[in-house]
Amino acid sequence: MLTLRLTFESFLFAWDALKSNLLRTILSLLGVTVGIFSIIAVFTIVDSLEANIRSSLDFVGDKVISVQKWPLEFGPDYPWWKYFNRPNPSPREFQQLRRRLSDNNKGVAIVAAKSGNTFKSGSNSVADCVLQGVSYDFRAVNTVALREGRYFTQQEMDAARPVAIVGATIAENLFPNGGALGGQFKARGQNFTIIGVMPKEGKKLITISSNDANCLIPFNLFIKFFALSTTGFGGGPAATLVVKGRDEDPGLLDLEYEMRGVMRNIRGLKPREVDDFALNRPEMIASAVGKFFGVIGIVGGIIGSFAILVGGFGIANIMFVSVRERTNIIGIQKSLGAKNYFILFQFLFEAVFLCLIGGAAGLVLVWLVTLVPQDALPLTMSVARVVLGLLISVGIGIVAGIVPAVLAANLDPVIAIRAK
Repeated sequence: MLTLRLTFESFLFAWDALKSNLLRTILSLLGVTVGIFSIIAVFTIVDSLEANIRSSLDFVGDKVISVQKWPLEFGPDYPWWKYFNRPNPSPREFQQLRRRLSDNNKGVAIVAAKSGNTFKSGSNSVADCVLQGVSYDFRAVNTVALREGRYFTQQEMDAARPVAIVGATIAENLFPNGGALGGQFKARGQNFTIIGVMPKEGKKLITISSNDANCLIPFNLFIKFFALSTTGFGGGPAATLVVKGRDEDPGLLDLEYEMRGVMRNIRGLKPREVDDFALNRPEMIASAVGKFFGVIGIVGGIIGSFAILVGGFGIANIMFVSVRERTNIIGIQKSLGAKNYFILFQFLFEAVFLCLIGGAAGLVLVWLVTLVPQDALPLTMSVARVVLGLLISVGIGIVAGIVPAVLAANLDPVIAIRAK
């Protein structure tokens, strides 16, 4: 009980010392405020950038494996120039893959896209749109959100009917007064009827794929407009085969083994021949993004640490001055029976309080920045970053105050009480 009471009294002495020198306290904590603001602001921006990129990767789908010519990760034992000789997936391979795979999947789809299209409806037009051909099971491998309307029917897919699901930007530009659903537009010399409109995604600082300027049409109609590239040198769009895994196969290992075996059989590869296709998974992109931003976070943390280091030196300097000013009081306290740890805690608490107040002010500044309305890069400060900022503040307070506190605790009471 005595220890707790003395510790609480140390707390009160430290608080009184901070209040009695309010201007000096404010000037001292400014360095810590700037330091914590720098570090947490860097981490918050990096976290928001990573979240922005990951959200723009949602078009890849979840728990899917894609058959493509190019891998997302290049192997060390396979020369990069050999990838050029690989064939692109074809509609024939899509039909065979869909037929030969077991029930260890939720759907198999083929997708191809061509950018730079112009759509017209009356006197309105919109340029730089993406025309994307998809098979019926595309909605099984990737979520197709609809603001209004419906998805394609199997009959529309098989008959290659000129129907389309358009993004919000296309709908707003072609039909500024509304009524896009059921409306018609012209692209590639073909009249299309809009059967669905996707919700608006808005602007992002980094956008890998956005549905706002995207137009989905039946794949059988798409290949009437564009000749698919077989090797990648023809200039036409390349097809991608996408397979959705089941929840019962969490690592998708069974599906991957089966897909590799079926694709090798379809392409007639001998046992000793290497794969001439790539099985890509969204986790590869997520892993690469995580590593990249991990490095950026470390570099940003190192740069920000210099600011907090300057703040720590400022706190240490103020604590040395505080010990010098209160040497006489320390001598009186020790002559009245104050223990060394009572004096030590008194100055250590003062340093920690200074850093905590400065750190909290820095966190508030970061939080205010996140409230600034803007669409390009929404900033979000997580609870983990708040905790990190407070822990750094406590750490800096202990490091900056421990030496002055130890010196104060070890003062000789006779010498200290005579100090002026």
